[in-house]
Amino acid sequence: MALAQNLSKMKKLTFLFLFITTFSFAQFQRVEPAFWWKGMKNPELQILLYGKNIAQQNIELSDGIQIKDLTKVENPNYVFITINTNEINTPKFKIFLKNGKKTISTYQYELKERTPNSSLRESYTSKDVFYLIMPDRFANGDEKNDSNKALIEKANRKSEGGRHGGDLRGIINNLDYLKNLGVTTLWLTPVCEDNEKAYTYHGYAQTDLYKIDARYGTNEEYRELSTELKKRDMKLVKDYVTNHWGVSHWLIQDLPTKDWIHWFEDGKNGFKRSNYRTNSQMNPYAADVDKKVALDGWFDTTMPDLNQSNPLVLKYLIQNAIWWIEYAQLDGYRVDTYPYNDKDGMAKWCKAITDEYPNFNIVGETWMYDPAQIAFWQKDSKVGEIENYNSNLPSVMDFMLYENLPKALQEEENWDKGMIRLYNSFASDFLFPNPKNMMVFFENHDTPRINEMFNGNPAYYKLALTIVSTIRGIPQLYYGSEIGMRGDKNKGDADIRRDFPGGWKGDAQNAFVSRTPEQNEFFDYTQKLLNWRKSKDVIHNGKTKNFSPEKNVYVYFRYNDEEKVMVVINSSDKEQTIEMNRFQEMVPSSFTAKDVMKDATVQIKDLLTIPAKSSLILEINK
Repeated sequence: MALAQNLSKMKKLTFLFLFITTFSFAQFQRVEPAFWWKGMKNPELQILLYGKNIAQQNIELSDGIQIKDLTKVENPNYVFITINTNEINTPKFKIFLKNGKKTISTYQYELKERTPNSSLRESYTSKDVFYLIMPDRFANGDEKNDSNKALIEKANRKSEGGRHGGDLRGIINNLDYLKNLGVTTLWLTPVCEDNEKAYTYHGYAQTDLYKIDARYGTNEEYRELSTELKKRDMKLVKDYVTNHWGVSHWLIQDLPTKDWIHWFEDGKNGFKRSNYRTNSQMNPYAADVDKKVALDGWFDTTMPDLNQSNPLVLKYLIQNAIWWIEYAQLDGYRVDTYPYNDKDGMAKWCKAITDEYPNFNIVGETWMYDPAQIAFWQKDSKVGEIENYNSNLPSVMDFMLYENLPKALQEEENWDKGMIRLYNSFASDFLFPNPKNMMVFFENHDTPRINEMFNGNPAYYKLALTIVSTIRGIPQLYYGSEIGMRGDKNKGDADIRRDFPGGWKGDAQNAFVSRTPEQNEFFDYTQKLLNWRKSKDVIHNGKTKNFSPEKNVYVYFRYNDEEKVMVVINSSDKEQTIEMNRFQEMVPSSFTAKDVMKDATVQIKDLLTIPAKSSLILEINK
């Protein structure tokens, strides 16, 4: 009898324990997106609900709101619910987690009002000049956030590959410097949380896509940066990574589905490194095994490869991208490692964003050197059409020009060497549906610094800057180049990502306010050229006429019905004299013009002499 009573008590206690355990674990641990907006063109919203064994409970909404779809997956810690926001007439409603009739957990969801004309926001165009900043290495505006208790890697400026403390406040504090320099658009390398053990300063192994890394600041400070830029008629572009996350991302640590990421059974913890052969995307002879490793392989052991062909993954990425546009009032995206993604999934991603924001620009990192392979990725490409494919990606990065530009500046003229490289590059523009919407550059955070390549000689920098600032496309500069910053790629990435001098208290020099004569030679040229470019529609949208280089002198014209600009590039080691009658289809052999960089009127009579390693920008009177 006593035994029976004890067993009965034990059963009751066990039931009570299980009951309490169920309720204690079955809570809303995460809801993403945490809030949304009313009045989107696509009213469908999918909300991720996360909590211990949440799928075993019932989900209900307040105010009579109907769940249009409820998706459970193999991991019981996730539920995905879909609602139609057009059917919701209240700004706030509740999501209930229930066990029978008992409410276990409640989340209040908000549908915010959109900024007026949000969908019609303008984006970056060929009018703009990008300035690429690696926030950790630019300026430390708030020393209190250099390290954070919740984040693993702490600040250590002595470590080349460590966290140095640069942040959003540092950028905000120096916006006037950037404005005066003449740039119009800031592209920051990823600023969302990257909570890996080491080498996190670059931000490309994100661990929370809805949260700014606390060592950079807060979500509110990121939005403040956007607001402060707009006060200065400047734009903010977010670096978006669709291809991979950090291995410590909470979703990776507790995968909703095994196919959320690409998993290799013969690899350790699913890892197999990409072979980086992204031309397998369009190679008609590519072996399936090579193509799979290229596209599904991981960038590194700490960067699992996302599966954009999984509809839940794709929806998550789409909604996150739109969330940041609305929340931070973004002006555009740059997308990392674009050809490594599932191309059909990315076409849907781009279309979803541009359907919502018709003027919104997105540039993809298309690191290929063949023009046809780059052109494949631009929206409405005739090359892509061969495979019945349209990427819906408005802009691509001109890596062919990047590859050829340094060579063109230092080679002796030959049939296919020297400045003819640039001529040949632009000869491929017929492949691109929108050449003026290509990003043009000579360096970035992944490449050798041009001032290192040419041993700090400002002549080469001036030539390169003149070219990317006057040809078709959207010019992009890399922080510090305007003061001659150097860095050797052969020494590792950290060397090309040095701290901007003056961004930290105690720096020996503050180049934001006081520069050496050598630094000013770079800065003054940059400032004058970029500020001149701001108002020149002929450069932004004008036609181009170029002439085959002779003696390593490359001449091209930018023109429209109102203006005409002649650009002369002499990459030769010698002064060169050119006969003007060769250019009579654009200008007479004798004419008056304004030398843009000298602010001087010049008379051209039959001949034009240009010094070695120099350029000339002439505004021609019509």
